[in-house]
Amino acid sequence: MSTDNPLDWTPPPRPDWLARVNEEGRGMDIASLVPLHPQELIDTAMANTGLSDFGKDEWREPFEVLVKAINEEAELNLFGRLMTRSDLLIWLQERLEIEEAYRRHPQIEDEIVDAPVFIVGQARSGTSILFELLSADSQFGAPMNWEIMFPCPPPEAATYRSDPRIACAQHLLTQWHRVAPSFLSMHELGATIPNECKVAMNCTFVTDNLTGLFQIPSYYAWLAQADLTVPYAYYKRMLKLLQWKNPRRHWLLKSPSHIESLPVLFQVFPDARVVYTHRDPIKARASVTNLLGTLYWMRSDKPFDAGSFERLMTPEAYAFSLNRIIDQLEAGEVSRAQVHDFLFSDLMHSPLEALTDLYRKMDLPFPDQARQAVANYLAHKPQGKFGQNVYRVGEQEQIARERIIFARYQQFHNVPNEV
Repeated sequence: MSTDNPLDWTPPPRPDWLARVNEEGRGMDIASLVPLHPQELIDTAMANTGLSDFGKDEWREPFEVLVKAINEEAELNLFGRLMTRSDLLIWLQERLEIEEAYRRHPQIEDEIVDAPVFIVGQARSGTSILFELLSADSQFGAPMNWEIMFPCPPPEAATYRSDPRIACAQHLLTQWHRVAPSFLSMHELGATIPNECKVAMNCTFVTDNLTGLFQIPSYYAWLAQADLTVPYAYYKRMLKLLQWKNPRRHWLLKSPSHIESLPVLFQVFPDARVVYTHRDPIKARASVTNLLGTLYWMRSDKPFDAGSFERLMTPEAYAFSLNRIIDQLEAGEVSRAQVHDFLFSDLMHSPLEALTDLYRKMDLPFPDQARQAVANYLAHKPQGKFGQNVYRVGEQEQIARERIIFARYQQFHNVPNEV
């Protein structure tokens, strides 16, 4: 078990300004004041953009399932409804504008997303630090939050760092920190910070990122049986648009949850290179309850059902997910040659050597510019960047039991023990 008991989680106090806004909303019909109705949202997005083509209708069912679940299950407060309505309209308008860009410039479809690199792995296994380190290499391009939020007109190389959309995205993204100041210590948001793939898929309405924003069990159940080729294919469509006037040699992309859908990833991106980060699962399986609880609390006063989430994170359930990837590799459903193991322990002990070996596996040059950038980053990395101990002294019996549960994963990927 982690040092945090998820069942003991309680939300921090709200900022005074937010508490007052939500308190004023208690006597109002906020559902009418801030409507979240599928057709009205669609009509508003079309009116705001002057556009009407959303592309294929594959987005409509998940959108309607999502909005229904939010209305019936999420119990949003006043400001939560405002944030959510803003998000839904941004995602709808994003689709309209992407389709319009393709209509006006059909040659965008001819863009080649060449051998993208995807970083995947367990939470707390080094995906974020590796993403930051590889981002320092100029041969890679990672999508920034601002261009994912506002991709049209397609970003241009000459104004990529000064585009006026950056300021708008910065305000909206940092609003999360103002709504929940404690969130900043867990996850930094900003317009020019690289974006995770699952966040970019919001405009498809088929992504587990949405289950991290709202407590919506019915949508989660729908997502479990959804066709994931839909969000992956649309994501590729987005990447083509983003690189059209601002070329990237190789996209550098990241989302830990890709490990749940590697066959689909390779179906849509057949020449992808996947960097699969590994860490002792007993250390990596830290509770993310505080993060989820805070995300839900931003928009809702509904008590966090931490127990339900914790049941999904038992050692047995966690090991099942890790072992399923081994099954896929052994059965040939996932190309072993395109999945490159990367050990967290190697990054800790010899960062430059670990990265040199990774570049060799990916058959990519590790230029001096990138080496120097990595060295500079590591020289200034903050204390504790790689995480802290998850287990308390005196839990050896629990550790021994879990060591058996995770044995197949550790043996297959040569993952050393950390406790």
